[in-house]
Amino acid sequence: MFKNFDQRLGIVFAIQITEVLGFSLILPFLPFYALEYGASPFTVGMILTVFSLFQFISSPIMGSLSDGYGRRPLLLLSQFSTFISFLVLGFANSLWLIFLSRIIDGLLGSNFTIAQAYISDITSKKNRSKAFGLSSAAFGFGFLIGPAIGGYLSRFGYSVPAFLAAGISLLSILLTYFYLPETIKNKKDRRNFSFSEIKIIDLSRFKKYFNKPQVSFVLWQFFLFSLAHIVWTSSFAVYGNLKFGLTAETVGFLLAYIGLLSVILRSLVIPKLIDYFKERSLTILGMSVIILGLLLAPFFHTLSPFFIVITLFAFGTGISRPLLMGAISRSAPDNEQGAVMGVANSLSSLTQIIGPVWGGLLLSLLFPDSVLLTGAGIMTIGLILVLKQPIEKIPNPRETLPKKMRLEPINLETNSKKQSISKN
Repeated sequence: MFKNFDQRLGIVFAIQITEVLGFSLILPFLPFYALEYGASPFTVGMILTVFSLFQFISSPIMGSLSDGYGRRPLLLLSQFSTFISFLVLGFANSLWLIFLSRIIDGLLGSNFTIAQAYISDITSKKNRSKAFGLSSAAFGFGFLIGPAIGGYLSRFGYSVPAFLAAGISLLSILLTYFYLPETIKNKKDRRNFSFSEIKIIDLSRFKKYFNKPQVSFVLWQFFLFSLAHIVWTSSFAVYGNLKFGLTAETVGFLLAYIGLLSVILRSLVIPKLIDYFKERSLTILGMSVIILGLLLAPFFHTLSPFFIVITLFAFGTGISRPLLMGAISRSAPDNEQGAVMGVANSLSSLTQIIGPVWGGLLLSLLFPDSVLLTGAGIMTIGLILVLKQPIEKIPNPRETLPKKMRLEPINLETNSKKQSISKN
């Protein structure tokens, strides 16, 4: 994949795997940990939201600080805060300490943001997409095994997987400290940092793209899809506990199952489907399958048939999300790809702040299946937008090239006439 593989890339990927592994270890048991200390479903939603909220605020700041002071010191600071947060979680004996643990990690734990900037520093533009692809693979691998391990270890007490997560985080610190060199060594390469330059949400950019009908259409589709997705997934553990009496161990294995399905779909199934079907048709299929699964859920009262819902949800999500991201990319010019994808990522972050609170509120005030029915309703609105969107005109590839690079079609009939005249 890379002609001259940079050893630093391998180290960064190893660091990312340990980071994701540590984070995904706590996912299955965190809601149960909070419930043990008297949290309501709404409070559990708040615990998940505070992490996303502080991450949303701090990520652009930490990224800019790394431009000014170097990647390595900011990455170490970020990793150390994650390590401390897992220790606090392991020693937690009250609800406020669980909150504090997530706030610490959200406030300074921008590990992936800085690691992505590091990858940009050490790769050429030509190889950058491949490197980010490997980064996503590292992320996926961590999520495949982390929830299953965390869920299993929770049978020995919730502090056990928390301390293991702290140990894994410490390993990532050691890898960074001993093996990862600084990329911004010269002071002249460092950007002068100013807090006044930082914009957590660039409202002018939002206004620009939401005023363009062809872009706003797909951005709204993506926002509604992401919101419907996070409302249920953030409530999954509490929902499963209320309806089926699930434990953290079972939730961990179910999350690993969903992760495995997603990997199979993205790597093997979707590329094949795109060869035979239009992307718009596949997006409609994916969202329809999710809605079907969520609407079927109230009719299942045991876990075995509920696997149908989980499988349909994972299948629909695995198809729809990458295709919606592709639609967003195609809706904007080539020289605005970074800007429009930045808006999409901001929308995704907002849903991670709104979704857990909304899901927790529904579980606290209504009945368990209200979360899934709400998700189905939101997804249906998104599907209606996809159906109402005009079918995009696919340009002739020859017409999208600069005039100097276009190969004009050869008129065989004209050429044959010329040849016959020359012979005569």
